[in-house]
Amino acid sequence: ALYEKAEPLLLRALVISETAVGADHPGNSVPLNNLALLYREQGLYEKAEPLALRALAIDEKVLGPDHPSTAISLNNMALIYFNQALYEKAEPLFLRALAISKKALGPDHQDISIRLLNLAGLYSQQGLYEKAEPLLLRALAISEKALGVDHPTTSKILTSLAALYYEQGFYEKAKPLFLRALAISEKVLGADHPDISIRLINLGGLYSQQGLYEKAEPLYLRALAIIEKS
Repeated sequence: ALYEKAEPLLLRALVISETAVGADHPGNSVPLNNLALLYREQGLYEKAEPLALRALAIDEKVLGPDHPSTAISLNNMALIYFNQALYEKAEPLFLRALAISKKALGPDHQDISIRLLNLAGLYSQQGLYEKAEPLLLRALAISEKALGVDHPTTSKILTSLAALYYEQGFYEKAKPLFLRALAISEKVLGADHPDISIRLINLGGLYSQQGLYEKAEPLYLRALAIIEKS
């Protein structure tokens, strides 16, 4: 990721937006969140947090506490806390973002699947699998219906659900989900896309845990070849 090239462009976009429409215009929420995302991906949370908080404050003040844009800012703020393992700060923001999205967009909108996925991820990280599983199953159903059975988001949710079963030692439940996620990614992204290596490593890990090393080895070797190529 070329963060050093992206940062000055995002900073300039923010300055242009603030100059054109004023500091508290809702249009500033997008460049603020984009810049916060850049810093979050680099682990620069002390830079990301005030930008995300400012975007949230603007959306709540100008657009209202129940606007879909407010839900996006809440979700972004929650992810900053989640990445720092500040789960008690992240959870109420994820829950509020989910509630707003359901109210504004309806319970079956494609955005709901992402909100559910994020919340489930938070519970999974804490080992609260009984809370995470129904959220992931609901997210999968929404994604399959709204986006399609072969959509990348569907693959992502399948991987998360498979990982949840894997962490609990439910390998027979995890295996078909990992296999399906891999098949979707190969179909949509191509056999040599960098994301394929992650799917291969997931499946290889499952076989390794079962002692099926002859199945795991070619997956790891293929993943390595993709990583080296990319």
